Amino acid sequence: MIKISNLSIRCISHPSFDQGVFLDFLNENGLTWIQKGNATEAEHLVEASGRLCYMSFGEQNQSPRNTNEYIMNLIVQGHESVLEHLNWTFLITGVSRAFTHQLVRHRAGFSYSQLSQQYHDESEAEFVVPIEVRNNPVLFDAWKKQIESSLEFYKASLTNIGAYQQQDNYSKKENMRALRSASRSILPNATETKIIVTANARAIRHFFYMRGSIEGDYEMRMVSEKIYQIVNKDAPAIFQDFKIENENTYDAKIIKTS
Repeated sequence: MIKISNLSIRCISHPSFDQGVFLDFLNENGLTWIQKGNATEAEHLVEASGRLCYMSFGEQNQSPRNTNEYIMNLIVQGHESVLEHLNWTFLITGVSRAFTHQLVRHRAGFSYSQLSQQYHDESEAEFVVPIEVRNNPVLFDAWKKQIESSLEFYKASLTNIGAYQQQDNYSKKENMRALRSASRSILPNATETKIIVTANARAIRHFFYMRGSIEGDYEMRMVSEKIYQIVNKDAPAIFQDFKIENENTYDAKIIKTS
């Protein structure tokens, strides 16, 4: 009996801003930051970064915009480099290796650390069921048989290759790497994996734009939805031109509104 995995995304690092230190800097330079409207710590960091470029602090130098409006103006003007100061780190589990093959194509502004099939024994691997398969009982039964066959072959491969493997010229670590590298060739793209992802706000916005509403990729849309729910809570002004449609359903998608 194969094990079926479910998607989970945990945020293990959020943006932070030591506003007291920044205000000390302003005081030393005889400047005052007039903060307008309610804003989160992350949003204040973006505003502070943008204002520093022009030293636009104080009644004479600040526009009447509040923080939310100030950030939207930056985005509209294309001055999104200041968004890169905000970073989140996510622990993502219950996703397929097919999904992560697509995810890691996003390079600029992203960093990844993924479970290695070379060093981790996948004999007890879990698997991610595509929604199109899950919704078709006949296809699902056939899918499970294929997955079970692949997993059994993986286990047999570990045993058989290990029995014939020449160990004279390799360390134990190198032998295990070679053994699992050969055996993993049979594992399907549906094999569950775990990955830690760090991304900045600008990169996440681009990810939502490219992937958040992509048709025919349910797994990508579900990950996009969960990430949006996390980052939008921390910095809603940064993502104010995006929204979720059909939230918490199989048809959920992230839409850019303007």
